[in-house]
Amino acid sequence: MLQQLSIKNFILIDSLNIDFGKGLNVFTGETGAGKSILLDALGLVLGNRAELQFIQHGKDSLSVCAVFSDCLKNSELKRLCSEYELELEDEVVIKRTFNLEGKGKIFFNDQPVSLKLLKDLASTLVEINGQFSNQSLLNAKKHIDYLDEYGAYSEYLLKTKETFAEYKDIKSKLKIAQKELEKAKEDEELLHHFVDELEKLKPLSGEENELTQRRQELMNAEKIAENFNYAYQALCTKNDICSALRQAQTFVERNNRLLDDKYQNLQEMLENALINANDVVAEIESISQNLSFDADEQSRIEERLFALKAAARKHNVSIDELPNVLKDLQEKLKTIHSGEDMLISLSAQLQTSKMNYLQEAKKLSQKRADAAKILSEKVMKELSSLKMEKAVFAAKVSPMEEEFWNEKGIDTVEFCVSTNPNAPLAGLEKIASGGELSRLMLAIKVNISETNGVSTIVFDEIDSGIGGATAEAVGERLLSLSQNTQTIVVTHSPQVAAKSSHHFKVCKDINEKEAKTTVYTLNIHEKEEEIARMISGENISQEAKAAAKVLIAS
Repeated sequence: MLQQLSIKNFILIDSLNIDFGKGLNVFTGETGAGKSILLDALGLVLGNRAELQFIQHGKDSLSVCAVFSDCLKNSELKRLCSEYELELEDEVVIKRTFNLEGKGKIFFNDQPVSLKLLKDLASTLVEINGQFSNQSLLNAKKHIDYLDEYGAYSEYLLKTKETFAEYKDIKSKLKIAQKELEKAKEDEELLHHFVDELEKLKPLSGEENELTQRRQELMNAEKIAENFNYAYQALCTKNDICSALRQAQTFVERNNRLLDDKYQNLQEMLENALINANDVVAEIESISQNLSFDADEQSRIEERLFALKAAARKHNVSIDELPNVLKDLQEKLKTIHSGEDMLISLSAQLQTSKMNYLQEAKKLSQKRADAAKILSEKVMKELSSLKMEKAVFAAKVSPMEEEFWNEKGIDTVEFCVSTNPNAPLAGLEKIASGGELSRLMLAIKVNISETNGVSTIVFDEIDSGIGGATAEAVGERLLSLSQNTQTIVVTHSPQVAAKSSHHFKVCKDINEKEAKTTVYTLNIHEKEEEIARMISGENISQEAKAAAKVLIAS
């Protein structure tokens, strides 16, 4: 239940605290006084979009805070809080701030939450029906949502949604696989040609670098052999380096014998140098002996590089990438060969997923049919009490063509009505007047509120387009609804206002500098005065006062 709404710096409101009560809470006031501002403020704390124009002129920011009680009884709210790890107490405080920089904060019991989560949380607490909500009744596409909300079979909706998602996913995969296979078959001959070429070429990773290096060796064969020959001669002349190192090692060794190995370190260095020098000489000698320069090898390398470069250009890759190109082409050929098997497998999966979806969708259809029958009967009872005794209402559930199946199932839902005796049922947009729509909306929403778990329902001018005995009947129904669900109504109807448990008057105070919206809680005498004003206008007559007392007493 909405217990309190606190508003600060919101359009024409400086600071305002409204304490709500159980039962029927009614807001009245002159047109333009600011009743819609209150609903905008409430909508903001329930997750509606914040706009800079909401911030009062001359202020830097606004804030709206709503306090709800008896929240531990709300099973859907408890489920959401558990899912998002939010602490829940019997009293819930939702606060929202917004500044001129377009930045805002949202708190649920002092815990920061996102706007999306706020909407989900708030939808379990309050349902708002605005002045133009009746128009949604004229959109047949919305009727399925109304019926599903009334039916409260969320587990069937979820199962249908899940199985449809699987069915849709496999259907998409099959479609893609079919296209890929068709395209692959178109390219099959060319693929075979490319694979044969590359398999004959047998490209290797890193081959280009090796061939280029060998080609460079062959181009400089004579110089390489000559240079190694000079190197060998430099090391192995009459006074070669190895002999010199051996002589030096002998002399140092003699000193070590004289001085107790004082220069042992130097002797080891000469020994290592001699070993390295001998290794170098042996390596150069081995290389020189094994140098091989085939006169035709260079030509073969040139041809190989030319063929690799030509293949790389053809496939628009580097030579080193050719092995991967061959692998990919071979895989594409395998796809063609195995593609038919894949299509058969996906087709079988599609049939299975379709049957699973249909199984769940048919269960949902039965739930909808049952709910539609009950809702139709209950709305008919409501319409009788709302001065529409001759009207006939029916929620029709019909199967839809397979091409239109979706996550909501295989049904179309349409609310139909006949407002005149013996007239055929037809869509609401063809039959209902403004006043009739208001009463139909009330009749439907009254029943939905019994199943959706919200503790507070708001109607903004639900009595639009009606008056007299009909308005009296609407007021009676709103009062009846408020016995179990806190009901907040913005109204211009004295018959509705007279039924209030708590009456609030919205006023706009205007002076030379500014206009401000304020809200006054009316006592019984002030309520009589306000209803009398609603009956007769600004100049309140004694007859209007008497009529107001009669309405309140009735």
